[in-house]
Amino acid sequence: MSINFSTSISGAFFANPIFTASGCAGSGKELSHFFPLTSLGAVVTKSIMIKPRSGRATPRMAETPSGMLNSIGLQGPGIDLFLENDIPWLREQGARIIVSIAGESVEDYAVLARKLRNVAGISALEVNISCPNVENRGQVFACNPDTASAAIAAVRRNIGGELPIIAKLSPDVTDITTIAESVISAGADGLALINTLLGMVIDTTSMAPKLSQKTGGLSGPAIRPIAVRAIYQVRAAFPKIPIVGMGGVTNGRDAFELVLAGANAVSIGTATFGNPMAAMTIKNELEELCEARGFTSFSDAVSYAHRVEA
Repeated sequence: MSINFSTSISGAFFANPIFTASGCAGSGKELSHFFPLTSLGAVVTKSIMIKPRSGRATPRMAETPSGMLNSIGLQGPGIDLFLENDIPWLREQGARIIVSIAGESVEDYAVLARKLRNVAGISALEVNISCPNVENRGQVFACNPDTASAAIAAVRRNIGGELPIIAKLSPDVTDITTIAESVISAGADGLALINTLLGMVIDTTSMAPKLSQKTGGLSGPAIRPIAVRAIYQVRAAFPKIPIVGMGGVTNGRDAFELVLAGANAVSIGTATFGNPMAAMTIKNELEELCEARGFTSFSDAVSYAHRVEA
C-alpha cells in the first residue's frame, strides 16, 4: 500500500511533513553533507534578525538527562547577508524554504517582513515571537496576547497576503490557546508548537549556574508530553488552523504522536545534534507507521486522536 505523504500549510505544498526546527540546522549546509535537502519537507532556517549577532557568552549549552539547555542568543549574520548568501544557496539545493525571523521590537518584525516580501523561493515565514521585547521591559512577545498580536500584525501588514505566516509560540504561558487566538486574529495563517521551555542547571561542584546567562531553553525528549498537550489543546480550540509540531521528537512514533494530536507537519531539532540523519529516519518511520495504521493519506492521520474515544 502506498500513502500520499504530502502536507500543506495554508496553501503552501510540501512533499512530506518532516521539517527541520529553527536553530538546529542553520540554513541546512551541514545537513546537506548527509542527505539532499530535497528529502525534507522544508528547511526552517535559524531565526534571523536585522543585524548580525555574535550570540551570548559561553558556556551557552548544557546537557540534561533527557535533553539539553541552550542560551545561544540567536547568533547569526543578519538579514542582509542572509539574503545574499543563504537564500540563493538553498534555492540552488532545491529546498523548500521557511524563513524564521526574530526581533526585539515590533518595528524589527516589520522591517524584516518588508525585506522578505519580494524574495523568490520562500514557501512560508515563521515568526519567532519567543524573544524578549526590549520596548516592554524584556517581556517575551509570546507570553502576552497583546505583544504577540502586535508582532504578528506588523508582519502581516508588511509581508502582504502572498506568504503564509506561521507564529511560533512559547509553552511558558498559563493558557496557550489564548495566545493562539490573539495571533490568529492578528493574521497568522499557522502556528508552530512548541518552542523551548525556560530552564536552568546548577553545577553541584562549582555550585554556580552552568550557563553564562543562568537560564536557557530546554529541548529534547523531556518536553515532548508538553508539546503533545499544547498541540492537542490548540487543535481542539482551532480545528482548522495548520500546526507545525515540534518538541522532543526522536523517532517516528514520537512524530506520529504529535500528528495524532493535531500537527500537520513535524520539525526535528535536538535529535539532529546526536544523529545528523535523524530527520530521514523519522520520516521513514512515520510513513511506515501511517501505512501500518491503515492511512492512505497523511492528512487523514492529522488530529485523529480527536476523533476516537479514549
